[in-house]
Amino acid sequence: MLTQGQMRQYQEEGYTVYPGLVSGPLLAAMHAEIDRIGAGQTRAAHDATRVEMEPDQPPDGTRIRRIYEPCTYYPLFREFSESPALLACVEPLIGPDIDFHYSKINMKPPAIGSVVEWHQDLMYYPLTNLDSVTVLVYLDDADRGNGCLQVIPGPPGATLLPHTRDGVFQGRVTAPVDEGKAVPLEGAAGTVILMHALTPHASTVNRSPRWRRTLILSYRAADALPLFYGPAVAESEQHVRHVRGRVAAEARCTWTRFPVPRYPRAVRSLYDLQEYSRAAAEEPRGA
Repeated sequence: MLTQGQMRQYQEEGYTVYPGLVSGPLLAAMHAEIDRIGAGQTRAAHDATRVEMEPDQPPDGTRIRRIYEPCTYYPLFREFSESPALLACVEPLIGPDIDFHYSKINMKPPAIGSVVEWHQDLMYYPLTNLDSVTVLVYLDDADRGNGCLQVIPGPPGATLLPHTRDGVFQGRVTAPVDEGKAVPLEGAAGTVILMHALTPHASTVNRSPRWRRTLILSYRAADALPLFYGPAVAESEQHVRHVRGRVAAEARCTWTRFPVPRYPRAVRSLYDLQEYSRAAAEEPRGA
């Protein structure tokens, strides 16, 4: 359960931190499962339906950038996503009726881990209301050196930042970001961060010799349903499952207007989209 102080921080700043929520034995089991998933995967030969490889490595390089949907494909992570201790932290933030939305593991390998630019999660998957929370679990000690999460605090849902250029979704904030307001969230392995889906966040390149693996899970209120804007929605909804309380009999709609993410092309991940956006921004106009 969250303390009153943690609840107050979430309501005022759009996130809160829960040190030590995940135990040492469970962390060790997760590390072992990640090693098993990654065994035999190389940049030249890997299962692209389950993992994404770091691009800046030779063909036989084994550095994984992301593991897709661990809480769908692997029982250990699925069990954790439905654990009473975790859901007891999510419930006060979005209500008693909860759907699991999606999951991933961002790996941030030593000296190569990719940058994640400023963005708001909900801009990727518009829902009928704001009750969506992202849960990040540090699987390794995280600090500025290995690219810990950074957030810009503010009341949940107070601001929708632009993520488009020329009418096309870029997967990153396209207006100037006041990084002087950014707060780096350092924490030991086992720390859990609960963040509203509209809290701006980012992370830098891992320049250290250490891993910074992070399990990321998303939950939404059962009556926060997706706005359909294309086949990507149907694909992502395959991973949604009801995990607590009652199944919604109707959608709760609190928006009158919300930006539609029109993608420039089919993309596999946030990394892919942000890299494409950076490359397009560097091209001379008219080229």
